Amino acid sequence: MQYPEPIAKLIDSYMKLPGIGSKTATRLAFYTIDMNQDDVAAFAKSLTAAKNDLHYCTICGNITDTEPCEICRDQSRDQTTILVVEQPKDVMSIDRTNEYHGLYHVLHGVLSPIEGRGPEDLNIESLIKRLQANPSVKELIVATNATPEGEATAQYLARLIKPARIKVTRLAHGLAVGSDIEYADEMTLLKAVEGRTEL
Repeated sequence: MQYPEPIAKLIDSYMKLPGIGSKTATRLAFYTIDMNQDDVAAFAKSLTAAKNDLHYCTICGNITDTEPCEICRDQSRDQTTILVVEQPKDVMSIDRTNEYHGLYHVLHGVLSPIEGRGPEDLNIESLIKRLQANPSVKELIVATNATPEGEATAQYLARLIKPARIKVTRLAHGLAVGSDIEYADEMTLLKAVEGRTEL
């Protein structure tokens, strides 16, 4: 049996979201249909507002509804460190720890020759200009993911920025809390050994 066209279109729309298969999309579509009209209108309004009112900060590349973003405007943050991440969601994850109080820079991806993504496709040029315009920056912390592409991006940034005499560091990688050594892959164990600390 075919679904009526409005339901089929709604299911197709949900399936465009990452990690949503046909069963979940169908369940979400029918849940949406059962919502009251005010909730559906508010949901649609939130989607439209998120798409229309948000943009990338011209300084750091984080997602924001102001210019510059709240983090770049905050003068109480440590102006001597910039933590480089792949995506805006990474900023939120790190900032929620309340352990890092410096600035951020979002690359919007990583180097990936296989996917045809080079340095010119990332938010690197604005990072270089930012460092040149702000001599108070003493350290750049690279927090790309521990993937081959993330590692390649970290190495590329280090080679690019070290000549400017700015310290370039990398987040420690290794065993997750609560994990067993026997189940860890070789790269994770290597990073854990390299990043060991004194007790």
